[in-house]
Amino acid sequence: MDACLSYSYHMDDEIARFIRRVNPPKVVIDNDVYKNVTVIKVDSANKHGILLEVVQVLTDLNLTIKKAYISSDGGWFMDVFNVTNQDGNKVTDEIVLDYIRKSLGPDESSCYSPRSTIGVKQSVDFTVIELTGTDRPGLLSELCAVLTDLQCNVVNAEIWTHRAKAAAVLQVTDEETSSAVTDPERLSKIRKLLGYVLTGGSRSRRCREPKTTVSSSLNADRKLHQLMFADRDYDEWENNVDDEDKIGRVVPDVDVSNLHDLDYSIVMIKCKDRPKLLFDTVFTLTDMKYVVSHASIDAEGPEAYQEYYIRHTDGSPVKSEAERQRVIKCLKAAIQRRVFEGLKLELCTSDRVGLLSDVTRIFRENSLTVTRAEVKTKGGKALNTFYVRDASGYEVDAKTIDSIRQVIGQKILQVKGGNTEVKPSSPESQTGFLFGVFKSRSFVNFGLIRS
Repeated sequence: MDACLSYSYHMDDEIARFIRRVNPPKVVIDNDVYKNVTVIKVDSANKHGILLEVVQVLTDLNLTIKKAYISSDGGWFMDVFNVTNQDGNKVTDEIVLDYIRKSLGPDESSCYSPRSTIGVKQSVDFTVIELTGTDRPGLLSELCAVLTDLQCNVVNAEIWTHRAKAAAVLQVTDEETSSAVTDPERLSKIRKLLGYVLTGGSRSRRCREPKTTVSSSLNADRKLHQLMFADRDYDEWENNVDDEDKIGRVVPDVDVSNLHDLDYSIVMIKCKDRPKLLFDTVFTLTDMKYVVSHASIDAEGPEAYQEYYIRHTDGSPVKSEAERQRVIKCLKAAIQRRVFEGLKLELCTSDRVGLLSDVTRIFRENSLTVTRAEVKTKGGKALNTFYVRDASGYEVDAKTIDSIRQVIGQKILQVKGGNTEVKPSSPESQTGFLFGVFKSRSFVNFGLIRS
């Protein structure tokens, strides 16, 4: 049976390659037709997931998709995207434009990555740790403390929280070798201790066992969506939910209806626009085994409008009211997972083992909970972004943030956005006790941290 499946997959791959050779994809980039946007046209033989691949490439380059027209019914895929760079201007960087042509065009196999020139750089192999469980204040701090005790350095990480659920994808290396942790006994110990933290030490609490893999690359966005989906965070959405959820976020407007004459289901989405919104909705539909035959995207204003004509991979539209409600709830959850909650803090300093553990411990001891985090390491520098909220649900106190910045360092930890104003402190605090001569002492001793 396994041999037959392997042969089938091999034949499918060979057929796909043959079709690609006979009908090579065509990519046209036009910077002349419109004043403020770059137009990208992609024509290719159709296959399941091709729309996601194109959106993934544009999203990874931090491009903003202002408008899009998608048609992939039948054997051909034709898309038009109007995009801008992060500054809202046309895309004129030739390195980026050449990467788009090669990654989406016929020379895909020989495509080089411009990541070293646009902010993301691959380095040595690392161990990937996938975590999911019930969120609670201090959870990230406890997980990081365990990894530090196990001599693991977190070099990259993405942490999401949504409706009492938490998911994380961590890339860690061994403290001594700066490479992946491969010893089976050590990996088993990591999984066991992290699993204990996720359950809060309770044997009765059900939790997925942490998963570890050795890799040199990973798409964290896809994996986080899948982890949240597997943990059924979408079940929290009620059909009669109000315009705002329990913490004041505007709930996206999602509707699914059937177009019986053409055997399509139409998905209509209206919500506040944000980066990677199109990726999140396209990935969710693709991961749920739906095929987008036609679509129209408009995100030129503060709100985004998305219209999808979909069928299941077996060619059928949405078949029941239960399936319709499931699609609606899953799309709402996918849109809200990446919505920023809380005060944004950015940390930039020299990387070291235990850094993330120390920083998150300070947050926890000051009654702050991390709702989202992005951890990056580049050239020996830690570039971390945290979104924090008061654990009791109140607004973050400016005095609390000032105390934390005095410990960590005014220049090292910066407040980005929000209404929290922080008064400048003494020159001694510009470097911070945490990274100075007192870093081995307990933070409680300074009188700035509530124990």
